[in-house]
Amino acid sequence: MSYFSRRGMVVVAAVAVVALLVGVITNIGDEPADSGAQRSPATTLVAGTTGTDPSGTDGSATTGAGSVDATTDAPTTISPTTVFTPRTDVLVDPASFGRPYSQAVPGVLTFRGNPTRSYYGTGPMPRTTPQVLWSYPGNGPMCGESSEYGNVRTWCGTGWTGQAAVFERDGRTWVVFGAYDYKIHFVDAATGQDIIPPFATGDLAKGNVTVDPDGYPLIYAGSRDNYLRIIAFDGTEPRELWKLNGRTEDRKHNDDWDAAPLVLNGYLIEGGENSWFHGVQLNRGYDANGTVTVNPALAFRVPGWDAQLIQDLGSQDPNRVSLEASVSVSGDTAWLNNSGGLLQGWDLSSLRTGSGQVTRTFRFWTGDDSDASVVPDDEGYLYVGVEVDRNNRRAQSVGQLLKIDPRNPDDPVVWSIDVNNGVDSGTWATPIVTGDVVLWNTKPGKVYGIDRATGELLWKISVQGPVLSSPALVDGVLIQADANGTIHAYDVANPRVEPTEIWAVDLDGNIESTPVVWNGRIYVGTRGGYFYCIGLPG
Repeated sequence: MSYFSRRGMVVVAAVAVVALLVGVITNIGDEPADSGAQRSPATTLVAGTTGTDPSGTDGSATTGAGSVDATTDAPTTISPTTVFTPRTDVLVDPASFGRPYSQAVPGVLTFRGNPTRSYYGTGPMPRTTPQVLWSYPGNGPMCGESSEYGNVRTWCGTGWTGQAAVFERDGRTWVVFGAYDYKIHFVDAATGQDIIPPFATGDLAKGNVTVDPDGYPLIYAGSRDNYLRIIAFDGTEPRELWKLNGRTEDRKHNDDWDAAPLVLNGYLIEGGENSWFHGVQLNRGYDANGTVTVNPALAFRVPGWDAQLIQDLGSQDPNRVSLEASVSVSGDTAWLNNSGGLLQGWDLSSLRTGSGQVTRTFRFWTGDDSDASVVPDDEGYLYVGVEVDRNNRRAQSVGQLLKIDPRNPDDPVVWSIDVNNGVDSGTWATPIVTGDVVLWNTKPGKVYGIDRATGELLWKISVQGPVLSSPALVDGVLIQADANGTIHAYDVANPRVEPTEIWAVDLDGNIESTPVVWNGRIYVGTRGGYFYCIGLPG
């Protein structure tokens, strides 16, 4: 469930913590945790058809001993500027982990920069305290009214996850982001002024935008007005070319679009809060006047839930199984995580081969709401974050910071860390994997350094919670935003050692959005109503 939705709810949890320890678990909370697995036979749906609710023949969860992968040395960090030729026999070369999304469009084009959600931008990062170089807009805060559970409120600025896209086009750096003023903004990174007028939506534009990685002047963005859109920006004002309505009769929960889409091999891939996973063939091109065109066709639409999940959730809001986390892709597999705690892998090789099928190949139930994007690393492991929302037995036993090996589907938990401090704890953040360390924050405001192979806690520092913003890492500098409106910079040149803060910049309003870094400047919006560029002058 999104933070936006949850703000209006009073959640009472009275579930006892289960003190069952199975496998290799590192415990940071008050109680031990265990690992478990649940697997179903592969579910295959034909592209171009609407899938039905799978039969849910998965059976009950099983538990078993996890295993620590300590046999393989962690890879050395490779500069994303190194010449790299990706494989063409998969949609996303796993070796592209940590590298830019596109060779055609320089920039951070989507949430966490690339299909594995592991690219954060370029330096040089400031080592002395930067300053606010500009704020946007200049005529008052970006605010809009929106109804939540029948109550109309005013919302300002940018929210979770709200990361901007920053990219180069025709000798200019563009910054594109959605905001709570019902608009998607196209801003000059040098001046903080509009390049073209904003695009108006019908409600809060709270989702992440994605820029076309193949050089077409297109962005892909969702809104709280029920629509996922394709918007062209090749003229004097933005143009809507296509939209997909999330308010369908067969939706399980909501109709917003929070997640940042991906574009791979000419297909748009996106999960919606209506709980369906979509693939759309874009058929991009240009007309005789050189104006960009699209002719989208639905390639697949499959459910992000199954009957077993609904049964396992029982009376705990079983229809709240939205796909809010941005989909990740590595190899030919898309990784989804929903707000019912269902982690899934879907084989999308048909988007390369034209075979006409997408197949579910992996299933694991964490038990609780998962809004953080899955990070699939270059070794085939997954890093999966879980909130504490329902706080059921399954969630208590599995933990909240997980390393998963999908090649071991009957017992996939390599390690798990229990950061359960009661309802509204756990993590909303997508982690960073750097060398042999995982950097991860939790909603109460803790930032952890974790041994990548063993799950050992190396260090822990605190910022002002609640923390929803995911971190960024460029030039050995960790950027972490917090609810106090502060952007913190930490020296993590050696990520195994507790970092020291090298500077901090205070902004106006809670920072729920994830900062993005480009050419050493940091771009982020706050709930105070404004969007900021932070950097050193000159």
